[in-house]
This record gives sequence, structure tokens and C-alpha cells, in this order.
Amino acid sequence: MTYKIGEKKDGKLIVEFALNADEWEAEVEKAYEKNKGKYKLDGFRQGKIPRKVLEKTYGEFMFYEDALNDACDNSFFDFLDKEKDVQAVAYPEISVKKIDKTGVEFVATITVMPEVTLGSMEGLDVKPARVTVSEKEVEAKLADLQEKQARYVDVKDRPARMGDLTNIDFAGSMNGVAFEGGTAKDYELELGSHTFINGFEEQVAGMNIDEQKDIVVTFPEEYPAKELAGKPATFAVKLLAIREKQVPELDDKFAQDVSEFNTLDELKKSTKEKLSAEKKANAKKEFENKLIDAYVAKAEVNVPDVMVDNQIERAISDMKQSLAAQGLTYEVYLSYIGMTDEEFRKSRKEDTRNQIKSTLVLSKLIKEQGIKVEDADVDAKIEELATQMKKKPEELKKTMKDSQRDVIENNILTDKVIKLLKEKNNIK
Repeated sequence: MTYKIGEKKDGKLIVEFALNADEWEAEVEKAYEKNKGKYKLDGFRQGKIPRKVLEKTYGEFMFYEDALNDACDNSFFDFLDKEKDVQAVAYPEISVKKIDKTGVEFVATITVMPEVTLGSMEGLDVKPARVTVSEKEVEAKLADLQEKQARYVDVKDRPARMGDLTNIDFAGSMNGVAFEGGTAKDYELELGSHTFINGFEEQVAGMNIDEQKDIVVTFPEEYPAKELAGKPATFAVKLLAIREKQVPELDDKFAQDVSEFNTLDELKKSTKEKLSAEKKANAKKEFENKLIDAYVAKAEVNVPDVMVDNQIERAISDMKQSLAAQGLTYEVYLSYIGMTDEEFRKSRKEDTRNQIKSTLVLSKLIKEQGIKVEDADVDAKIEELATQMKKKPEELKKTMKDSQRDVIENNILTDKVIKLLKEKNNIK
């Protein structure tokens, strides 16, 4: 195999490949050996039919397609092994110039890794946000804690009302015909949770235990089941039980029950400190992301569409596996979000392109600045994680997978980039 490197334009490299008669014959022979077992002819055992007989019967070019595919693959990857400076980002576009017994000639249009022109690290107009915690935020956090400590008690002397936890039997029908998924027994429903169609829970409110009632509601226009969307339905409902939510009083006893503190004031102070630490951590992360985004925005790089499409394809593949583990399909997910596959892919293009650009820019910066991850850096991070997990560093190292170590190293590199950008912009 020989090749000739042509011009590079718009991020694509043109390479002309040629296989001589002997090289091409070897590829065709391999294609015959691979495929000969597929054919049957009277007078021959399957898999034992001579090549010349098959070519006479089906045409002398019958193995050319498979042979050409293998020849292109082998030539392309041999080329990449020899030309280390060429970084292909996808399989090339192939155009055949000649193919016959004397050999093959084809042109490969290879999309290569885009060139990155870095911008200045200075002059990044990004400021850390000031963090404050209001009394309302503390009260909301304590209210959440109260909700988690709430208990339900049986109620028999009044009708159901919003906020109650009820148990109901129901059977849904449309024009007198039951529909799939519209029937359940002893179903637990919190009134006001908006679990059911609008208007359903409001009509259960006011019912008494053992009371039966027909509830009429209309399915929303965007309901996933198309046969029900926008149509009225009747639910025959029987109320079986009512339980009332009782939220504990916010006092010193509550503080003692849910924390290590003796007074409510101490719990409030601790809650405020935790909220402040959480908001500071989030603000720090947001600031660092904005700092990187501001630097990346100053760089020049033309991300090829094929890189974006391939990245989206990998993300969708991972999503399909994740959905399958939950008993769902990608198609069902698309129906939930009201998008076609084409629309979903299109919606991911801009973010994906920005992610790729950021990766390329930071990779070049790290290389140019000689930023490296030392063993001591990794050890320090593992020790920090081990402390958080209440483990010994040696124990954590033994159970750590290569992928987890890669994440740690990437995080360390990112931290060093952020530190460098802060120094260049006098940010403390």
C-alpha cells in the first residue's frame, strides 16, 4: 500500500491511497475465505466451492465490496500508525478512483483534530459572588426538617381535606369503557401532591370514609398516552382511609430530637452555618466555571460537526443503557419530553460543541504551560477523600478503579488551571 498526502483545507486532510495488483488480490482472496461458507451450489459441499466457480456463477466482482471495505480500513489505520502527527477524529469519507484486477486507488478525506489558538489568560472579567444567608432560608430549611419528622394519624370523624394522606380504590373509564392503567386498589394518595390529573385530588377532598363518588376530569392535551390526551374520563372512587399529617412543634425538644443540640437557637445557628458553607461551595464552583468559560471564549477553534455528532451519539448510547436499567426505552423518554430523535440531537448540539471546545482549549493550555499531575497530588486527594469516607488511604487505593483515578487526575488538572487563571487575574 502506498499513499500520497494532499492538501489540508477546512480541517480536512486529503490522502490518496493505492494498492497494487498483488496487494489487491490478497484482499480479494481474504474476502473469499471469509464469505465462501455462505454459498451453495449443486455438486459442491458448502464452504468448499472454489473461488473461480463462484466468480463465474455470480460475477467476477462478487467479493470486491468486502475486499474494498477491508482494504480501506487496513490502509487508513496503517496510515495513522505511520503518520503520528495526523490525529483523525472520525472515520474518513472514501471515494474510489479505480478498482479492477490491476489494483485499487481511492481518496480518503480525513477530518483531523482542529487547531486551537489560545487567547490571553489575563483580563478575565469574572468576580466571585458574595454569599449571604437570610432568616427566611433558615426557616425554610427547618420547615423541611419538620416535614421529614411529620407523622400521620388516622382520622375517622371528618371528611378528607387537602394535605391528608388517603387510601382509595378507583376505576377509570371513558365513554363507559375501562382504559389501561386506570384502575387500582388501596392506592395511597396525598391530596395536594398533584400526583393525579388536575381536579382529581380536589374532588376527593370532602369525601368521607367508605363514601363512593364519580369524579370527572379531563386528561391534559400533552398526556403521553395519545388515546387519552385531551379527553374527559370518569373515575369511580371509594375512600378507604384518611390520615392527617402532624408536624412537630419547632422548639427545644424538636432540636434535641433531630440533632445533637439542646436548644432551638443552637440548631438555627448550625443550620445557618451549614447553609452558608453550602452556598459558598456552590458560589465557588459557579465562579470557577465562569472563569474557565471566560478563558475558553477567548480562544479560536473550529469544532468539526462530526466530533459533535459522535459525542452526541455516545451520550445517547449511555442514556439508552441508563434508561434500560430503569425499565425504560429511549423512545419512551423522547415521548415524555415531547421531542423526536432529530429534535433531541439538534437541541444538544450547542452545549456539546461548547464542551468539546472547552476540552480542546484546556488540553492545549495544560500542554503549553507544562501543567502535570504528580503522585503527591493524587495521594493528597485520595487522603482527603478517605477522610471524608472515614477510611484509610491505603484501603481506598486498593479498591479504587482506574476510571476513578482518572477522574481524580482530571480534577487536579482543572484545579491547577483555575489556580493559574486566578493568579493571572489577581483573584484571591
